[in-house]
Amino acid sequence: MNLNDLLFGVYPYIAGTVFLVVSLVRFDREQYLWRSESSQLLRTGTLRWGSNLFHVGIIGLFFGHMFGLLTPLAVFEAMGLRPQDKQIIAMVTGGSLGLLILAGLSLLILRRLSEPRLMATTKLMDWVTLFWLLATLLLGLSTIIESSQHLDGAEMLILMAWAKHIVTFQGMAAAGFIAQASLIFKLHILFGLTLFLLFPFTRLVHIWSGFASVGYLLRPWQLVRSRR
Repeated sequence: MNLNDLLFGVYPYIAGTVFLVVSLVRFDREQYLWRSESSQLLRTGTLRWGSNLFHVGIIGLFFGHMFGLLTPLAVFEAMGLRPQDKQIIAMVTGGSLGLLILAGLSLLILRRLSEPRLMATTKLMDWVTLFWLLATLLLGLSTIIESSQHLDGAEMLILMAWAKHIVTFQGMAAAGFIAQASLIFKLHILFGLTLFLLFPFTRLVHIWSGFASVGYLLRPWQLVRSRR
């Protein structure tokens, strides 16, 4: 097994396992720490703008990645989209959402750096999370520059094949596809996978509560009968 197989054929499953198992363990043992630990009481300032821009951008980008990478190519062809068309759409939408995230994340980081009380209450993992997100985002935006050099959609097809083989548990085959990708895409993928690895050890776990809230809203009505 070479380094490429380890990083892109095995590491995704390590990161995914840690992401799920540690999240469950933490929910079971540390429910009082299962929160975003809002700092609004210490200073409001740019929090609303930064938080809203970040959350809108990151949610859109997450589902955009999921849809773009895991939707079969036949679906896009049925919509009349060629690989090069899909690549341009991905560059425009991904770049726009990425800039939203960059603006929001920059405001959140500057807010913490400029307020002594926030600096004092910011934990090491908070800084790791913020700057790892920033690095992952900048790498992602850099892939747009790389993609603009060849608009035939070939690299996008490689990434789609990798993602498809990962989710169908064909890790070694997936690694074979990604070996052909440009270095900037490989770095972006590695940073993204490591973000999943770090996720359950940070305040990002509050995202699970967001999904749970949707489930709560969609729950069936509770039938209450009066006592006779």
